Amino acid sequence: MEIKKIAEMESIWKERQTRAALLVCGASFRSRGLYAELRETAEKAGTRLTEFSDFAPNPRYESVVKGVRLFAEEQCDFIIAAGGGSAMDVAKCIKLFWNLDPDRNYLEQEIVENEVPLLAIPTTAGTGSEATRFAIIYYEGNKQSVAHAGCIPDYVLLDASLLDTLPEYQRKATMLDALCHALESYWCVSSTKESREYAAEAIREVFRYQRAYLANERAGNEGMLRAANTAGRAINLTQTTAGHAMCYKLTTLYGLAHGHAAALCVAALWPYMIAHIEDCTDPRGASWLRKMFQEIAEAMGCKDAEDAVRTYGEFLEGLKLPVPVLREERELELLTRSVNPDRLKNHPVLLTGETLEMLYRRILKAD
Repeated sequence: MEIKKIAEMESIWKERQTRAALLVCGASFRSRGLYAELRETAEKAGTRLTEFSDFAPNPRYESVVKGVRLFAEEQCDFIIAAGGGSAMDVAKCIKLFWNLDPDRNYLEQEIVENEVPLLAIPTTAGTGSEATRFAIIYYEGNKQSVAHAGCIPDYVLLDASLLDTLPEYQRKATMLDALCHALESYWCVSSTKESREYAAEAIREVFRYQRAYLANERAGNEGMLRAANTAGRAINLTQTTAGHAMCYKLTTLYGLAHGHAAALCVAALWPYMIAHIEDCTDPRGASWLRKMFQEIAEAMGCKDAEDAVRTYGEFLEGLKLPVPVLREERELELLTRSVNPDRLKNHPVLLTGETLEMLYRRILKAD
């Protein structure tokens, strides 16, 4: 359920007889006017707010454990996630884990459905996490994907004013994340008519609003926030493909933002797929995939797939983001081995280990 303003939560909390809510947020959220509104609304509803901010980007499992413990100790019965992808991921995992056995690893237990409501307030236009059943946390340095319908937020507030203070790099990287979500969802093996409708709309919205968004104009912020949400709805149905499977190790090795790394991977993958369409793995066949590439091009306002690839490349180049450079050969092995084979099953063109290494060479300008 989308709410238009935070004051609407007063009646929701009163109706649910919410005693205490756990607010999962970063420190920057406390400086925003919406934070004060949230506290005021909670007070009017008779709901006590407990804050949790003990997490970092690429949140660790241990942070979630602390959040679960705080949720239980404060006898909370509602969760609010206010922030970017990390806050969303932590809040979602707290919701999924709080009623499991605290003496065992939560990641090894089967999720037990619970009725704790979740309100999501995204402060970036990129992850679309407020619309998905996915969360990412790191356990012993390894990425863990958590997926369950029970962590799809019950309430969502899309407030464009929260994007006003986004740093330039984060603004660009999160926009690219939304675009890559839409592109990967469109061409993936698991796409459906509904998911492609969401993905096409998100692609159109990114290109429609990108100039105003990069200029930090209100209409641009509103449009990009909606684009990210729409792209999130698409990947909630389909998941992502090799672009995201390949990007995670790039972020840790070279200190790139997630969306930036995903965009570099897509830039290498897209022309490769078009040139190797005979290696299609989608059961619907190569002609189907060729049709998908044409429809993506049309959503971008391009005449054909090759034109779409050029347009994407020019768009990415125009953002003037740094490109990481290969430092030593062993990094190629680390990158190639980091790709989750299960994520490649959703990719529409066959990618071997040798191909992945070649693509990483292109990304790192080492070929």
